[in-house]
Parts: sequence; structure tokens; C-alpha cells
Amino acid sequence: MSWQRPDHRQSHQMRPHSFELGFTRFAAASVLAKCGDTQVLCNVSIQPGVPRFLTDSGRGWLTAEYRMLPGATPQRQEREFMRLSGRTQEIQRLIGRSLRAALDFAALGERTVTVDADVLQADAGTRTTAISGGFVALAHAMDKLLQQGVLTRSPIVHQVAAVSVGLLQGEPFLDLNYVEDVAAEVDFNVVMNEHLGIIEVQGTAELGTFSRNQMNQIMDFAEKGIQELLEAQRQALGKG
Repeated sequence: MSWQRPDHRQSHQMRPHSFELGFTRFAAASVLAKCGDTQVLCNVSIQPGVPRFLTDSGRGWLTAEYRMLPGATPQRQEREFMRLSGRTQEIQRLIGRSLRAALDFAALGERTVTVDADVLQADAGTRTTAISGGFVALAHAMDKLLQQGVLTRSPIVHQVAAVSVGLLQGEPFLDLNYVEDVAAEVDFNVVMNEHLGIIEVQGTAELGTFSRNQMNQIMDFAEKGIQELLEAQRQALGKG
């Protein structure tokens, strides 16, 4: 018997998702990204200067920080200060790598972009929601710099989105919620650009193994979900 989704979605169906621009006032750009019950606040800050290894190169840099806020889950999450968990470090590095794939750093110039992804509410897919929402915030921030005349051309060279896919009872399911994420035998996080070029794939068999054919099915589902997210991003940015 195949897995029955708790929210009655079809196996290839995304949760409702949205990107709300201008959620906070003072960031260079701010987006509240929602995917089902998962909500991630993505803020972008831009500062002059770059890390030492890029000084006088004419090129910019992007880094990301990720945190799970205390009230994001049923049991309170302890705040992480100086000592970050391995999970937090892994996720923020993934977000940074993914969003750097969107930029031409020569066009950005010697500026450092910081993307802060703060999980307000977690129901699985926080890292993928952070990447998809982070791109919208990043693109919005770059649009503002262009409008202000700070930049002469956009540093955005690729659109970036991410989604999760898992195997439950041997079958692929798109965009897992928490109940499904816990039960999944195989869990994938997939990051792609607007051409469905792969930026990163994280795939793990939690129980047993998976076949090459199953991996192909997972990637097919991921492409479908990412195409939906790319369109939602374009609509949010007024470029649909």
C-alpha cells in the first residue's frame, strides 16, 4: 500500500508557497517565504568591502547565516550563539553556496552581501525555503541598487530555487512536510537554476538504499517543483 499524504496532496504536488516582499523595514531587502506551514524570514544586508582574500580584486562576496528561532517548533529551540551546531553550519553553507551561483561578483563590485535566513516556523523544508526565499530577497536588493544608480548592471545572472523530495514506501513524494520527512526512507534536497541546471544535490538513504531509477524519479519530481517555485519567484519580483 502506497503512502497516504497527511494533507491529501498528490505525490507530485507542492505545498502552497509564497514570497512576501518588504516584510521588514530596514534591510536592503526582506522576504517572508512560506511553504506550507514552514515560514522563513530572509533579510539581505549589503556592506562595502570584502573578505581579505578578495581585497583589490574588484569582486564582491556573498555569505549566509541561518538560525532556527526558539518558537519555530513545538518544543522551544535553544538559541545558538558562539557555538553553532553542525546542522546549522551545514545549512548556512548550503544557502551561501546556492545563492553565490546566482551572482556575477565582478558586476557586484567590492561589496559583501549577507543573507540572513531566520526560521519563524518549521514544518520541514526550512533549508530549501530559505534558498528560494533568499534568492527573491537577493534579486530585490540588486534591483534596488540598480534603481538607485549604485550599480550599472545587474549582478544577477541566474535564478535559484530549491526543493525537497523523499521516498516513502519506495515511491517519490515532492516537498515533504515534517511527518513525511521523519518517515522518509530517502531524503533529497535539490537546488537548481532557471535552466534546471543542478547547483547542488544532497541525497541520503536513511533506511536501506535507493536505486538509480528511483534517483531519476526523484530528480524528475524535483524539476517539477523547482519550475513552480521559479514561476512564483518571478511573480513576486514582478517579472512573471
